[in-house]
Amino acid sequence: MGTANKEIEEFIRYVVEDGSNYRMEEMDKLYTADMAILFPSKDGSIVAAPREDVFAEFAARGSNGESALSTEYRILHLEEQGDDATVLLYRRMSESAAPFLYELRLKRGGVRGWLVAGETVTPWPDPETAGAFLPPRQTV
Repeated sequence: MGTANKEIEEFIRYVVEDGSNYRMEEMDKLYTADMAILFPSKDGSIVAAPREDVFAEFAARGSNGESALSTEYRILHLEEQGDDATVLLYRRMSESAAPFLYELRLKRGGVRGWLVAGETVTPWPDPETAGAFLPPRQTV
């Protein structure tokens, strides 16, 4: 993997460590001001949680003295295109929480070289349907 990818890998480590430990001042340096997290709701619609809401949730957990979240993650895919990058992560926040697939959209900048500009969080795929994004072919 190239030097730039190593920088992104290191950046992701900071994102996971600082977020999992509710280090709000550090998190502030890792995200763009307009970032949002997209995730599906139970009714199938997509919710866009703005930075303020996401940060408020993490800050509340930290000030309530909650235990740190798990730092379990695995980079599944990393793609850099100029000043933008996309990283797919397997991420599990706790043994009591389901694993999720995180798509992090990054922009070059910030004190660590990159900033998270947005995230999309989806439930980890069911192995029975993995790769089945198209229906079976029809016979004609």
